[in-house]
Amino acid sequence: MANSGLQILGFALSLLGLVALVIGTILPQWKMSAYVGDNIITAIAMYQGLWMSCASQSTGQIQCKVYDSILQLDGALQATRALMIVGILVTLAGLGTACMGMKCTNCGGDDKTRKSRIAMAGGVILLIGSLCAIIACSWFAHNIIKDFYNPFTPVNTKYEFGSAIFIAWAGSFLDVVGGGMLAASCPRGKTTPKYPISNRPPSSSKEYV
Repeated sequence: MANSGLQILGFALSLLGLVALVIGTILPQWKMSAYVGDNIITAIAMYQGLWMSCASQSTGQIQCKVYDSILQLDGALQATRALMIVGILVTLAGLGTACMGMKCTNCGGDDKTRKSRIAMAGGVILLIGSLCAIIACSWFAHNIIKDFYNPFTPVNTKYEFGSAIFIAWAGSFLDVVGGGMLAASCPRGKTTPKYPISNRPPSSSKEYV
């Protein structure tokens, strides 16, 4: 029963992690303009994401522009986009595999050992998907930090971390925890008796004279 509860909790955390990964990938706030230097202009805030760039004015109006050409994008941005998509697809496949192996479902047959192995395989797939997302977020964050501390980068083109990258990081962490819980549901081996069982019929307690 405890193992079943652990599987349900791991599946729920992984599902929340998948939702966070999708939201983080779609949002354009992966990096936002940093207000550094002497001339600080706070009327317009610039945001850049994996799919579009946006400008937010102090009046509340937001204008976004989708990237027209993929080939004109930076190589790091293309790699981050690809890794996030792969991470989402692998996580989705891991959730489907884990759903078939959970004890609370009827999929995968009635063999408990086989279902536990399927759930464990789903947890491993989830860990692989979360690893792809973690690499993507960390790589993107590294480029932001590198450009921020580069002395040759103009002040008005420096960026800081946006909210979307933190959402994607949180989703990756939830997938790691949920995938680890599902991967921990490994099948237990059958216990063998310490002494060999005799096949002889039990002897009668009465002695005949």
